[in-house]
Amino acid sequence: MDSHVSAPIPTREELNAELLEVPEPPEQPATPEPPGFDDSVAIALKHIRGRRGGDLVGILMVGSGARRAITPHSDIDLIALVKGDREGHEILRAGERLVDIRYYGYKLVEDELAYSFVLPSILRKARILHDHDGTSATLVEKASQRFRKGPPPTSMNEQIRIKAECLHWLGKAQDVLDKPALAQYLLNTFFEESTQAFFRIRGFWLTAPVDIHRFMSSREPALADLAARFLLASNVADQLNFGRQFADLLFKDIPNPARID
Repeated sequence: MDSHVSAPIPTREELNAELLEVPEPPEQPATPEPPGFDDSVAIALKHIRGRRGGDLVGILMVGSGARRAITPHSDIDLIALVKGDREGHEILRAGERLVDIRYYGYKLVEDELAYSFVLPSILRKARILHDHDGTSATLVEKASQRFRKGPPPTSMNEQIRIKAECLHWLGKAQDVLDKPALAQYLLNTFFEESTQAFFRIRGFWLTAPVDIHRFMSSREPALADLAARFLLASNVADQLNFGRQFADLLFKDIPNPARID
């Protein structure tokens, strides 16, 4: 009798546990900031202090400015942390730069870190421009800690809703193929929503737009290939076809909404 005993087949969880995380790309030397950028930032800071100086507790730079990846056409993205729960948003021009300023109550931001799909990944690498009593530094550290725990889980009901919404845009585009410009707009909306869905339903933090395809390629090369084919399609009909394939692969494990015939 064969005394050899076959090893048990590993579970999906055990196999996943063996997978190594794909490391982030190494930090690159900071790109020299274009002439005038610091002047534009100084003008924006003066504006914020003048408008909200009494209840201002911190100013954070996020986006390409925080990543030291400024280009001649980059805008300046700032988050002004204030006392209370008042919020606001304004877009201004400082010198040759557009400045996008969002005002948030710092307590509200701190509370939202626990369940937001976006804030931890944005704030963990924020560049602190103004800090009152260490509020900004504390918030950035809490964002980093929350980021390391991973994004909030998405329930199956939420995944079904996300799938239905993405397929809705795809169906709308198919309905208006005789109007290429409108179909193109709807397909772009579908792809944007589906890209966001990839991060939500796969349990990844959303990356910067310039890194989305690289990140997708490192996790699911077949999906990234379809995304590239979708973006490079020469006509709307081909783009619709690649969009269907992209959706089929992305949502293959998620059921359709229940029927109530």
